[in-house]
Amino acid sequence: MEIFLMIAGFTFAAYSVVANDVIQTLGTFLSSNRDKSWWVLWLFTGSILAFVLIYGWYFESGDVSYGRLDKISLPDPFRWYYVLPPLILLIITRFGIPVSTTFLILSVFSSTAIIEKMLLKSVTGYLVAMVVGLLVYFVISKSVEKYFIETKLDKADTKWTVLQWISTGFLWTQWLIQDLANIFVFLPRKEELTLQFFVPALALILGLLAYIFYNRGGNIQKIVTSKTNTTDIRSATIIDFIYGIILLFFKEWSNLPMSTTWVFVGLLAGREFAISYQLSITKTSSVFRLVSSDFGKVLIGLLVSIILVVLLAQIQG
Repeated sequence: MEIFLMIAGFTFAAYSVVANDVIQTLGTFLSSNRDKSWWVLWLFTGSILAFVLIYGWYFESGDVSYGRLDKISLPDPFRWYYVLPPLILLIITRFGIPVSTTFLILSVFSSTAIIEKMLLKSVTGYLVAMVVGLLVYFVISKSVEKYFIETKLDKADTKWTVLQWISTGFLWTQWLIQDLANIFVFLPRKEELTLQFFVPALALILGLLAYIFYNRGGNIQKIVTSKTNTTDIRSATIIDFIYGIILLFFKEWSNLPMSTTWVFVGLLAGREFAISYQLSITKTSSVFRLVSSDFGKVLIGLLVSIILVVLLAQIQG
């Protein structure tokens, strides 16, 4: 029964994370490559996913989370209520709400001290990303971004296509190293993650990624497309590169899990404010409402996580 619950939890988490966090990471890649077949995009991102997972499993002694689960042990015994977080995430994702899978899933496996550290790191990530977005786009909005808006591309330039795919590959790698823990927290750790667990897990995630790409992102994709000029491959390239650099910084800072969702939303918020101020395309009040709406949605995930932790504490008690 425990094995069944672990597999069920992993399956629900894999779908929820792919539908929620993956689209926040690959959303600009999808929106700026609308002219390409979904399976071409899937082959590219799926190959990187397979490499990161296989490398971690083979060279890190089965640790596909790259150390993110070192302080979070697999519950023994594994009870039914540990499957609740990914189920709830699955429901929330259907409404297109960009919640933090890190808080929603990992919180129920973590101690209070670990949860506090994850929250602090995530809030820091949001603020750092917002400031970086503000500063970068305050500098480049009147020149670079304005030029992109005024010179729409009928067909993507080859050099921008290459640059965007490179920046996406870099970002995707950094995201996977950060967020694979949110899925593999349901399976045995390190040396205990044998081939009988690893191979089906890899196949399942690749299959779910194909499904999401086939549907062009689903509801969560609206978080990306609602922002200024994100469908332009040139703008998408810059966003992905900045996002990847920020994730790399926090990956090197510590192995503690953090919410990449908060980083993503913070970066887009800073970008929107800077573009609005510099180019006067959108009223500041409208941008504030949009940014507040996005932030409110990620807070929903945090609130649900707190409720779950309290609820499970009562059940265990």
